[in-house]
Amino acid sequence: MTFIQKHAYSMGCGFAAMLWPFFGKRQRIAIDNILRAKITDDPGEARRIAKKSWCHLAGHVAEAICVPGVVNKDNWREHLDFSEVSEKTAKLILESPDIPILIVSSHHGVWEIATNILSIVRPMIAIARVQNNPIVAKWMKKHHFRGPVTIVDKNHGFTKSVIEQWQSEKSAMTILMDQHAGGGSLLKFMGRPAHTYTSAARLGIKYGYPIAVGSFVRVGPYRYRMVSGEPLAFSKNDDRDKCAQLLNDRLEAAIRRYPEQYLWVHRRWRDD
Repeated sequence: MTFIQKHAYSMGCGFAAMLWPFFGKRQRIAIDNILRAKITDDPGEARRIAKKSWCHLAGHVAEAICVPGVVNKDNWREHLDFSEVSEKTAKLILESPDIPILIVSSHHGVWEIATNILSIVRPMIAIARVQNNPIVAKWMKKHHFRGPVTIVDKNHGFTKSVIEQWQSEKSAMTILMDQHAGGGSLLKFMGRPAHTYTSAARLGIKYGYPIAVGSFVRVGPYRYRMVSGEPLAFSKNDDRDKCAQLLNDRLEAAIRRYPEQYLWVHRRWRDD
């Protein structure tokens, strides 16, 4: 590895640490979120976790930029750790190319890197904010992703063509469902009411494809661990909100195991 590749995460963290004192509002949001989620009752510890998670975000982004130069189709297994995931879920993601699947995660761990590496294994469809800058979008498509990744604008929804692509390519549809949803269902997340997007639950109910829920967390330089339980499967008679709540509960379990890697600075909770 080059010097930059080797130290990308620490450089990103260091840069974020220098900026941290200038973001007082974000500090207060993060600390309040951590305390109210009962990650800890100690304000000092909440402050430490808040700063650590802030630095992790920058470190994650910096390392993600370097991942294409380090992880490839010949060595990718060396960079993934499945010690905290069920065997069925690992096989679903890595060894089931004949069926479409859903991967439901949150702004926890290394969500950007996970999509990059998993695209080596199977086609990916990521529901995300599309890059407005065409130069950045072109660079990401050409240099960043290791395999076939289709970015679908989250504001356009699940169109017929997206569903057809998902089914025909047997893709992994990846959804981050911890963003505030003004018109979504009011469910519980981290013990607090939060308007929640139910699109992942609705897709699972309508199509019945298996769902892997959890996170990939960073455990070392270019080493990532999946944290997830058994895969889920919904049926057409299941209740949408109950299914979405189950997804929230699974995401919460992963976050509580690695709270320093969650994006506490965002305003997820606006309903209590």
